[in-house]
Amino acid sequence: MQAKKRYLLVSLGACLLLIAYLGGLQIGEFQHQHQHLYKDSQSQNLHRQHWPQWINPLSTYLDGDEHEEDDPRLHQQHPSPRERREIRNNVYKSRKCRMDTCFDFSLCQRGFKVYIYPLQKGEKVSESYQKITTAIEESRFYTTDPSRACLFVLSIDTLDRDQLSFQYVHNVKTKIQSLPMWNNGRNHLIFNLYSGTWPDYTEELGFDIGEAILAKASIDMDNFRPNFDVSIPLFSKDHPQKGGQKGYLTFNNVPPSRKYVLVFKGKRYLTGIGSENRNALYHVHNGDDIILLTTCKHGKDWEKHKDARCDRDNEEYSK
Repeated sequence: MQAKKRYLLVSLGACLLLIAYLGGLQIGEFQHQHQHLYKDSQSQNLHRQHWPQWINPLSTYLDGDEHEEDDPRLHQQHPSPRERREIRNNVYKSRKCRMDTCFDFSLCQRGFKVYIYPLQKGEKVSESYQKITTAIEESRFYTTDPSRACLFVLSIDTLDRDQLSFQYVHNVKTKIQSLPMWNNGRNHLIFNLYSGTWPDYTEELGFDIGEAILAKASIDMDNFRPNFDVSIPLFSKDHPQKGGQKGYLTFNNVPPSRKYVLVFKGKRYLTGIGSENRNALYHVHNGDDIILLTTCKHGKDWEKHKDARCDRDNEEYSK
Protein backbone atom coordinates (compact mmCIF):
# COMPACT_ATOMS: atom_id res chain seq x y z
CA MET A 1 0.00 0.00 0.00
CA GLN A 2 2.81 2.35 0.93
CA ALA A 3 4.66 1.35 -2.25
CA LYS A 4 1.66 2.44 -4.34
CA LYS A 5 1.57 5.80 -2.56
CA ARG A 6 5.26 6.36 -3.23
CA TYR A 7 4.72 5.43 -6.88
CA LEU A 8 1.86 7.91 -7.20
CA LEU A 9 3.87 10.68 -5.54
CA VAL A 10 6.83 10.05 -7.87
CA SER A 11 4.52 10.05 -10.90
CA LEU A 12 2.81 13.23 -9.75
CA GLY A 13 6.16 14.93 -9.18
CA ALA A 14 7.36 13.86 -12.63
CA CYS A 15 4.20 15.29 -14.20
CA LEU A 16 4.65 18.58 -12.37
CA LEU A 17 8.28 18.76 -13.53
CA LEU A 18 7.22 18.06 -17.12
CA ILE A 19 4.52 20.71 -16.97
CA ALA A 20 6.97 23.22 -15.48
CA TYR A 21 9.51 22.38 -18.20
CA LEU A 22 7.01 22.79 -21.05
CA GLY A 23 5.69 25.98 -19.49
CA GLY A 24 9.18 27.36 -19.29
CA LEU A 25 9.74 26.64 -22.99
CA GLN A 26 6.50 28.42 -23.95
CA ILE A 27 7.34 31.44 -21.82
CA GLY A 28 10.83 31.66 -23.33
CA GLU A 29 9.47 31.42 -26.86
CA PHE A 30 6.86 34.07 -26.09
CA GLN A 31 9.51 36.41 -24.65
CA HIS A 32 11.72 35.82 -27.68
CA GLN A 33 8.90 36.61 -30.07
CA HIS A 34 7.88 39.63 -28.03
CA GLN A 35 11.46 40.96 -28.04
CA HIS A 36 11.66 40.36 -31.80
CA LEU A 37 8.37 42.18 -32.40
CA TYR A 38 9.46 44.99 -30.12
CA LYS A 39 12.70 45.40 -32.03
CA ASP A 40 10.80 45.45 -35.33
CA SER A 41 8.41 48.02 -33.94
CA GLN A 42 11.27 50.14 -32.69
CA SER A 43 12.96 49.84 -36.05
CA GLN A 44 9.79 50.98 -37.82
CA ASN A 45 9.40 53.87 -35.42
CA LEU A 46 13.02 54.77 -36.00
CA HIS A 47 12.40 54.84 -39.73
CA ARG A 48 9.32 56.97 -39.21
CA GLN A 49 11.18 59.39 -37.03
CA HIS A 50 13.96 59.72 -39.59
CA TRP A 51 11.74 60.02 -42.69
CA PRO A 52 13.77 62.05 -45.21
CA GLN A 53 13.01 65.76 -45.30
CA TRP A 54 12.82 67.21 -48.80
CA ILE A 55 15.31 70.02 -49.26
CA ASN A 56 13.30 71.47 -52.13
CA PRO A 57 9.53 70.96 -52.07
CA LEU A 58 7.88 69.62 -55.17
CA SER A 59 7.23 72.48 -57.55
CA THR A 60 3.79 73.10 -58.99
CA TYR A 61 3.03 72.81 -62.67
CA LEU A 62 0.94 75.98 -62.58
CA ASP A 63 2.36 79.22 -63.85
CA GLY A 64 2.96 81.91 -61.29
CA ASP A 65 0.01 83.99 -62.47
CA GLU A 66 -2.36 81.04 -62.29
CA HIS A 67 -2.18 81.00 -58.51
CA GLU A 68 -4.30 84.11 -58.45
CA GLU A 69 -8.01 83.70 -58.12
CA ASP A 70 -9.94 84.33 -61.28
CA ASP A 71 -12.56 87.00 -61.47
CA PRO A 72 -15.99 85.31 -61.02
CA ARG A 73 -17.11 87.09 -64.18
CA LEU A 74 -14.39 85.21 -66.06
CA HIS A 75 -15.81 81.86 -64.92
CA GLN A 76 -19.33 82.84 -65.96
CA GLN A 77 -18.35 84.09 -69.37
CA HIS A 78 -15.70 81.45 -70.14
CA PRO A 79 -16.43 78.09 -68.46
CA SER A 80 -13.61 76.38 -70.35
CA PRO A 81 -10.36 76.24 -68.29
CA ARG A 82 -8.31 76.50 -71.47
CA GLU A 83 -10.07 79.70 -72.52
CA ARG A 84 -9.57 81.21 -69.06
CA ARG A 85 -5.89 80.23 -69.16
CA GLU A 86 -5.43 81.96 -72.53
CA ILE A 87 -7.21 85.06 -71.25
CA ARG A 88 -5.02 85.12 -68.12
CA ASN A 89 -1.92 84.88 -70.29
CA ASN A 90 -3.11 87.76 -72.47
CA VAL A 91 -3.98 89.99 -69.52
CA TYR A 92 -1.24 89.20 -67.03
CA LYS A 93 1.68 87.99 -69.15
CA SER A 94 3.59 91.27 -69.10
CA ARG A 95 2.06 92.82 -65.99
CA LYS A 96 5.51 93.57 -64.56
CA CYS A 97 6.42 95.82 -67.50
CA ARG A 98 7.82 99.24 -66.64
CA MET A 99 9.53 101.88 -68.75
CA ASP A 100 12.97 100.66 -67.72
CA THR A 101 12.22 97.03 -68.57
CA CYS A 102 9.87 97.06 -71.57
CA PHE A 103 10.78 100.24 -73.43
CA ASP A 104 13.83 100.84 -75.61
CA PHE A 105 14.96 104.44 -75.01
CA SER A 106 17.73 104.11 -77.57
CA LEU A 107 15.10 104.57 -80.29
CA CYS A 108 14.33 108.04 -78.92
CA GLN A 109 17.86 109.48 -79.02
CA ARG A 110 17.04 111.57 -82.10
CA GLY A 111 13.87 112.95 -80.58
CA PHE A 112 10.35 111.81 -79.80
CA LYS A 113 8.71 110.74 -83.06
CA VAL A 114 5.56 108.65 -83.52
CA TYR A 115 5.03 106.31 -86.47
CA ILE A 116 1.62 104.96 -87.48
CA TYR A 117 1.54 101.77 -89.51
CA PRO A 118 -0.07 102.23 -92.93
CA LEU A 119 -3.62 101.00 -93.23
CA GLN A 120 -3.70 97.62 -94.95
CA LYS A 121 -5.81 97.02 -98.01
CA GLY A 122 -9.39 96.16 -97.10
CA GLU A 123 -8.96 97.26 -93.48
CA LYS A 124 -11.36 99.80 -91.97
CA VAL A 125 -11.21 101.77 -88.74
CA SER A 126 -13.93 103.38 -86.66
CA GLU A 127 -14.54 107.09 -86.64
CA SER A 128 -13.19 107.33 -83.10
CA TYR A 129 -9.93 105.59 -83.97
CA GLN A 130 -9.60 107.75 -87.06
CA LYS A 131 -9.75 110.83 -84.83
CA ILE A 132 -6.88 109.48 -82.71
CA THR A 133 -4.62 108.71 -85.65
CA THR A 134 -5.47 112.02 -87.34
CA ALA A 135 -4.56 113.96 -84.20
CA ILE A 136 -1.18 112.21 -84.18
CA GLU A 137 -0.58 112.79 -87.88
CA GLU A 138 -1.28 116.51 -87.52
CA SER A 139 1.08 116.88 -84.58
CA ARG A 140 4.76 117.82 -84.75
CA PHE A 141 5.67 114.39 -83.37
CA TYR A 142 4.46 112.41 -86.40
CA THR A 143 6.91 110.78 -88.79
CA THR A 144 6.46 108.64 -91.89
CA ASP A 145 9.90 107.09 -91.42
CA PRO A 146 9.82 104.08 -89.06
CA SER A 147 13.61 104.22 -88.62
CA ARG A 148 13.23 107.60 -86.89
CA ALA A 149 10.32 106.52 -84.68
CA CYS A 150 10.47 106.27 -80.92
CA LEU A 151 6.88 105.10 -80.57
CA PHE A 152 4.72 102.97 -82.88
CA VAL A 153 0.93 103.11 -83.17
CA LEU A 154 -1.16 100.39 -84.81
CA SER A 155 -3.30 101.03 -87.86
CA ILE A 156 -5.51 98.20 -86.56
CA ASP A 157 -8.55 99.47 -84.70
CA THR A 158 -8.42 98.05 -81.16
CA LEU A 159 -10.81 100.49 -79.49
CA ASP A 160 -13.79 98.13 -79.29
CA ARG A 161 -12.91 94.59 -78.21
CA ASP A 162 -16.49 93.57 -77.43
CA GLN A 163 -17.16 90.47 -79.53
CA LEU A 164 -20.82 91.46 -79.84
CA SER A 165 -19.95 94.83 -81.37
CA PHE A 166 -20.09 95.34 -85.14
CA GLN A 167 -16.83 97.31 -84.81
CA TYR A 168 -15.00 94.29 -83.38
CA VAL A 169 -11.94 93.49 -85.51
CA HIS A 170 -11.20 89.80 -85.97
CA ASN A 171 -7.80 88.06 -86.20
CA VAL A 172 -6.00 90.93 -84.44
CA LYS A 173 -3.47 88.52 -82.94
CA THR A 174 -2.34 87.30 -86.37
CA LYS A 175 -2.28 90.79 -87.84
CA ILE A 176 -0.16 92.19 -85.02
CA GLN A 177 2.34 89.34 -85.11
CA SER A 178 2.95 90.06 -88.80
CA LEU A 179 3.96 93.70 -88.20
CA PRO A 180 7.64 94.21 -89.13
CA MET A 181 8.55 96.29 -86.04
CA TRP A 182 6.30 94.55 -83.50
CA ASN A 183 9.14 93.04 -81.42
CA ASN A 184 6.71 91.65 -78.84
CA GLY A 185 5.09 95.08 -78.55
CA ARG A 186 8.13 96.99 -77.33
CA ASN A 187 7.81 100.76 -77.95
CA HIS A 188 4.25 100.25 -79.21
CA LEU A 189 1.12 102.03 -78.00
CA ILE A 190 -2.30 100.32 -78.08
CA PHE A 191 -5.58 102.18 -77.57
CA ASN A 192 -8.69 100.57 -76.11
CA LEU A 193 -12.05 101.86 -74.87
CA TYR A 194 -14.17 98.72 -74.50
CA SER A 195 -13.16 95.18 -73.56
CA GLY A 196 -15.00 91.97 -72.75
CA THR A 197 -18.61 91.17 -73.57
CA TRP A 198 -21.95 92.03 -71.98
CA PRO A 199 -23.06 91.34 -69.28
CA ASP A 200 -19.87 90.25 -67.54
CA TYR A 201 -17.23 92.61 -68.91
CA THR A 202 -13.61 91.55 -68.32
CA GLU A 203 -10.21 92.95 -69.27
CA GLU A 204 -9.94 90.52 -72.19
CA LEU A 205 -8.72 92.10 -75.43
CA GLY A 206 -8.56 88.90 -77.45
CA PHE A 207 -4.84 89.21 -78.16
CA ASP A 208 -1.55 89.45 -76.30
CA ILE A 209 -0.33 93.04 -75.99
CA GLY A 210 3.14 91.80 -75.03
CA GLU A 211 5.37 94.66 -73.90
CA ALA A 212 3.22 97.35 -75.52
CA ILE A 213 1.94 100.36 -73.57
CA LEU A 214 -1.82 100.17 -73.08
CA ALA A 215 -3.86 103.37 -73.22
CA LYS A 216 -7.21 102.16 -71.92
CA ALA A 217 -10.44 103.50 -70.50
CA SER A 218 -11.88 102.03 -67.27
CA ILE A 219 -8.80 99.90 -66.71
CA ASP A 220 -8.81 97.72 -63.61
CA MET A 221 -6.37 98.76 -60.89
CA ASP A 222 -5.13 95.17 -60.62
CA ASN A 223 -4.12 95.15 -64.29
CA PHE A 224 -2.83 98.72 -64.51
CA ARG A 225 0.96 98.87 -64.75
CA PRO A 226 2.10 102.04 -62.91
CA ASN A 227 4.37 104.46 -64.79
CA PHE A 228 3.79 102.46 -67.95
CA ASP A 229 0.13 102.17 -68.95
CA VAL A 230 -2.04 105.22 -69.58
CA SER A 231 -5.58 105.69 -68.23
CA ILE A 232 -7.70 107.60 -70.76
CA PRO A 233 -11.31 108.85 -70.53
CA LEU A 234 -14.12 106.96 -72.21
CA PHE A 235 -15.36 109.17 -75.04
CA SER A 236 -18.19 108.59 -77.50
CA LYS A 237 -17.93 108.51 -81.28
CA ASP A 238 -19.68 111.89 -81.36
CA HIS A 239 -16.89 113.54 -79.41
CA PRO A 240 -15.36 116.22 -81.68
CA GLN A 241 -11.74 115.91 -82.66
CA LYS A 242 -11.29 119.64 -82.24
CA GLY A 243 -13.37 122.13 -80.28
CA GLY A 244 -14.39 125.73 -80.96
CA GLN A 245 -14.77 127.69 -84.16
CA LYS A 246 -11.98 127.74 -86.72
CA GLY A 247 -9.53 130.49 -85.92
CA TYR A 248 -10.86 130.93 -82.38
CA LEU A 249 -7.55 129.88 -80.84
CA THR A 250 -5.22 132.84 -81.37
CA PHE A 251 -2.37 131.72 -79.12
CA ASN A 252 -1.54 128.94 -76.70
CA ASN A 253 -2.58 129.93 -73.21
CA VAL A 254 -1.84 127.32 -70.56
CA PRO A 255 -3.89 127.06 -68.47
CA PRO A 256 -6.64 128.47 -70.69
CA SER A 257 -8.77 131.38 -69.51
CA ARG A 258 -12.27 130.02 -69.48
CA LYS A 259 -15.33 130.02 -67.25
CA TYR A 260 -15.43 126.28 -66.63
CA VAL A 261 -12.41 124.26 -65.54
CA LEU A 262 -14.12 120.87 -65.78
CA VAL A 263 -17.43 119.80 -67.31
CA PHE A 264 -18.92 116.31 -67.52
CA LYS A 265 -22.40 115.15 -68.40
CA GLY A 266 -23.16 111.45 -68.69
CA LYS A 267 -24.63 108.31 -67.22
CA ARG A 268 -23.75 107.18 -63.72
CA TYR A 269 -23.35 103.43 -63.55
CA LEU A 270 -24.93 102.20 -60.32
CA THR A 271 -23.21 98.80 -60.51
CA GLY A 272 -20.39 97.18 -62.44
CA ILE A 273 -17.23 98.54 -64.00
CA GLY A 274 -16.79 102.28 -63.58
CA SER A 275 -19.56 102.62 -61.00
CA GLU A 276 -17.22 103.52 -58.12
CA ASN A 277 -15.55 106.31 -60.10
CA ARG A 278 -18.71 107.87 -61.48
CA ASN A 279 -20.57 107.55 -58.19
CA ALA A 280 -17.86 109.70 -56.59
CA LEU A 281 -18.10 112.57 -59.08
CA TYR A 282 -20.53 114.50 -56.91
CA HIS A 283 -17.68 115.14 -54.46
CA VAL A 284 -15.93 117.24 -57.13
CA HIS A 285 -19.02 119.05 -58.42
CA ASN A 286 -19.23 122.60 -57.03
CA GLY A 287 -21.85 124.10 -59.35
CA ASP A 288 -19.51 126.97 -60.25
CA ASP A 289 -16.50 126.24 -62.44
CA ILE A 290 -16.68 122.45 -62.05
CA ILE A 291 -19.93 121.01 -63.39
CA LEU A 292 -20.46 117.25 -63.20
CA LEU A 293 -23.98 116.11 -64.10
CA THR A 294 -24.91 112.44 -64.03
CA THR A 295 -28.09 110.42 -64.44
CA CYS A 296 -28.95 107.03 -62.99
CA LYS A 297 -31.12 106.12 -65.97
CA HIS A 298 -28.84 103.49 -67.44
CA GLY A 299 -30.27 100.13 -68.45
CA LYS A 300 -33.77 98.75 -68.04
CA ASP A 301 -33.47 97.79 -64.37
CA TRP A 302 -31.71 100.91 -63.08
CA GLU A 303 -34.51 101.60 -60.58
CA LYS A 304 -33.68 98.35 -58.76
CA HIS A 305 -30.23 99.74 -57.92
CA LYS A 306 -31.09 103.43 -57.42
CA ASP A 307 -29.56 105.18 -54.42
CA ALA A 308 -30.58 108.22 -52.37
CA ARG A 309 -29.05 110.71 -54.82
CA CYS A 310 -30.61 109.37 -58.02
CA ASP A 311 -33.75 111.55 -58.01
CA ARG A 312 -31.77 114.74 -57.42
CA ASP A 313 -29.09 113.80 -59.97
CA ASN A 314 -31.72 112.95 -62.61
CA GLU A 315 -33.44 116.27 -62.04
CA GLU A 316 -30.23 118.31 -62.40
CA TYR A 317 -29.21 116.27 -65.43
CA SER A 318 -32.50 117.06 -67.21
CA LYS A 319 -32.25 120.84 -66.76
